[in-house]
Amino acid sequence: MKTSIIGAGQMGNGIAQVFAAKGHQVTMIDLNRKALDRGLATISNSLDRLIKKERITTKEKENILANIRLETSLEAGVREAELVVEAATENLDLKLKIFGQLDAAAPADCILATNTSSISITQIAAATKRPHKVIGMHFMNPVPIMKLVEVIRGYATDEATTETIMQLSKELGKTPTEVNDYPGFVANRVLMPMINEAITTLWEGVAGVEEIDTVMKLGMAHPMGPLQLADFIGLDTCLAILRVMQDGFGRAHYQPCPLLVNMVMAGKLGRKSGEGFYDYSGGGKELVVSGSFC
Repeated sequence: MKTSIIGAGQMGNGIAQVFAAKGHQVTMIDLNRKALDRGLATISNSLDRLIKKERITTKEKENILANIRLETSLEAGVREAELVVEAATENLDLKLKIFGQLDAAAPADCILATNTSSISITQIAAATKRPHKVIGMHFMNPVPIMKLVEVIRGYATDEATTETIMQLSKELGKTPTEVNDYPGFVANRVLMPMINEAITTLWEGVAGVEEIDTVMKLGMAHPMGPLQLADFIGLDTCLAILRVMQDGFGRAHYQPCPLLVNMVMAGKLGRKSGEGFYDYSGGGKELVVSGSFC
């Protein structure tokens, strides 16, 4: 299947790797050539780790990379696509603009999927003349490792499109789970209030960063504490998802913690910026002094 991925960032390059590893001809699209080069380098490094673990061979790596081409033009990149997966920033206006462009440029029978983690599929589909072929395909991060794909039907998504994406997800080695189109779907509707509460617990001085994460890892058997996980996801993404749910449901418990808002405004976005609740500037995970959050 000829597949185009919109966005070469953390999610986009991971999705591209998964499709390419299963033999799909993948076009990874980003307006920024440097972002494309970084994305391809990330895929190469990821494959090198698999080689060290003896899960793939050097030849298999070469074949996977050969399945990926880079493109800075959206129109050229989707001209022959059978499936497009959009993995741009979690911003409604941007996604509506992209889907309007995709609708005009992609073949009429091409399925348009979005990796959105919270935004209405129905609203995104309304930007096209093919809402029956628009669907949510929400991969988990890191994409090459995590098995779950939330498959979200919009109001007009037809059965054929849903069945195609469910089967395709299985062929990619994933476990697809169909959910309904409400803000945050299932994964983030449950996860983000927990992360927000952990940030509020820090903001109110109940405990420090390390203590909060330790309680959740050892007490609740979570592989990663909520504050470390927030850093991994990106604090700006967490904030965007919470705001989508707050707007969609109008409930106070989705209101983002003021500390989260301030950190995003200050550019402390987590791993992607080098600092969030933890400091990544040294190449590792070092605890940021909790007093800096007061």
